Amino acid sequence: MAALLLWLFSLSFLAFPSYAQEDYDSLPEPYKKGVDMALEKLNSHASILHHFLFFKSVEKSEFEPGFDVKFIYHNFYLKATKCQKGTVDSSRCKFRNDRPLIDCVTCYKTFIGEIEEQPNPYVHCVHRQALTEDMRTSRAKRCNDLTYNSGNPTLLLSTGKN
Repeated sequence: MAALLLWLFSLSFLAFPSYAQEDYDSLPEPYKKGVDMALEKLNSHASILHHFLFFKSVEKSEFEPGFDVKFIYHNFYLKATKCQKGTVDSSRCKFRNDRPLIDCVTCYKTFIGEIEEQPNPYVHCVHRQALTEDMRTSRAKRCNDLTYNSGNPTLLLSTGKN
């Protein structure tokens, strides 16, 4: 009886496969753009052989100073799939469990939902087990500097002349 239940349980995993895109699809649009930016950077490395997809968010936040400007911070994991690098339709790619996760941080400024070129968006990805405390500190500093040194004047800074 136990063997039959185990067989039915394992069969249910085959009948309803878990595809990788569901978590990505549930992300808000500004966060998807950052994930896409990180994937583009990761895929530019010749040593990467597998297709990677968004796995899950670790931490995300946004700061909205006004005037349709947002500063986005997103720490997330990318995971290798069974598909080869360069796969165009990743809807059928399943995650691999024999490869390490990639820990990524992106932070950038958006204006009306589009990523701005200035200040330069920050993307840092590394194998999760290779991430050090110094790297975490450096990431946090870079992202904090991005929000405080945007260099954009606001209406509040205008003194006016009478």
